Amino acid sequence: MSEVNMSFSSHYMDDEYEKLIRRMNPPRVVIDNEACKSATVIRVDSANKHGILLEVVQILTDLDLIITKAYISSDGGWFMDVFNVTGQDGNKVTDEAILDYITKSLGPESCVTSPVRSVGVKQTMDHTAIELLGSDRPGLLSEVSAVLTNLKCNIVNAEVWTHNTRAAAVMHVNDEETGSAISDPQKLSLVKELLCNVLGGGNKKRGAKTVVTDEVTTHTERRLHQMLFADRDYDRVNDDDFDEKQRPNVNVVNWYDKDYSVVTIQSKDRPKLLFDTVCTLTDMQYVVFHANIDAEGPEAYQEYYIRHIDGSPVKSDAERQRVIQCLEAAIKRRVSEGLKLELCTTDRVGLLSDVTRIFRENSLTVTRAEVTTKGGKAVNTFYVRGASGCVVDSKTIESIRQAIGNTILQVKGCPDESKSVPQDSPTRSIFSGLFKSRSFVNFGLVKSYS
Repeated sequence: MSEVNMSFSSHYMDDEYEKLIRRMNPPRVVIDNEACKSATVIRVDSANKHGILLEVVQILTDLDLIITKAYISSDGGWFMDVFNVTGQDGNKVTDEAILDYITKSLGPESCVTSPVRSVGVKQTMDHTAIELLGSDRPGLLSEVSAVLTNLKCNIVNAEVWTHNTRAAAVMHVNDEETGSAISDPQKLSLVKELLCNVLGGGNKKRGAKTVVTDEVTTHTERRLHQMLFADRDYDRVNDDDFDEKQRPNVNVVNWYDKDYSVVTIQSKDRPKLLFDTVCTLTDMQYVVFHANIDAEGPEAYQEYYIRHIDGSPVKSDAERQRVIQCLEAAIKRRVSEGLKLELCTTDRVGLLSDVTRIFRENSLTVTRAEVTTKGGKAVNTFYVRGASGCVVDSKTIESIRQAIGNTILQVKGCPDESKSVPQDSPTRSIFSGLFKSRSFVNFGLVKSYS
């Protein structure tokens, strides 16, 4: 039997074994709006497997829910999660459609429709996915979108991150003429060539990369983390300019009695923080056996008990430093630096190109962007700074709003200044947290789920 056939057979057998285990031990989801005064409590019990924690966290964060507390335990073959969540308004989740979606996505019905290997996977039959990676510079997003507009490609969705002099983007585009994925091989080749030329400038030591595909693609935000991680953006090239007060406090120590490595993270809380850290640990091939998350205040505290997928804790100081750097990078990639601008208007081909051109002409640089299209409406969010990193003045903003449209572009204000993380002992509750959090008092679970 050839190696390819053997690999396919092994993969097929693994899938069938997973399905059997899930049928024998179907996951159970309990959602309780009575147990806690301030949050909806979600408990997930299921057979354990690598990546399941990321699957659960991703589903909750994709619904824009805020996870204020979490307790995770997955020793042995069983996985148990408890989450305290609220909506963006800080209130309990009462929308029946959302609660039903959570139950179906994480419960027994997910056995067939959402096996673990499809975590974060989205079909892209109606558009072409473009991944871009290169050196960041002012006007880069404007140049990229101008190229796509000239080639009659409409940007349906896009997410752009910048970190440590690097820029990464995942864009979903369609052909203006057909309204679907680009099918012309010559046009696809031209798109890739011209975008590579745009990305090719700047840092010669770290090259540019463009991938164009219409195949199944990973969840956009997870893919951005993977792209920047593979690019080694966690190597600190500009530490002298970084405000130490804003740096997350990440520590890794080994608990030899239990053969765990214990990761603690203290940082300013922000949306999707838990997803970013769990995503990074998972993609670095670490398994989370226990975790305790507390993000009820302005600061977030995360505690993970991990081993590498091969069963070993962190083995060396070099590996420890790499884990710390990668987690710091994962947290900082999504930090919203700059002035937040929101644009909402009727979608059209060339809209992103026109808007970002106006930004560039007014010496603004985009540090992060989210571009979405819903029902023919473009709903875009941009974080911008002055070209030299300075704060954007009010005259510039008014000029931009007049050029784009005062009712179309809204200014949401500068993010709050980062506050220093309290400098407690690096091992604060490192070993006690596991046992303290086993009491569900922290989650308001005052009644049995049996």
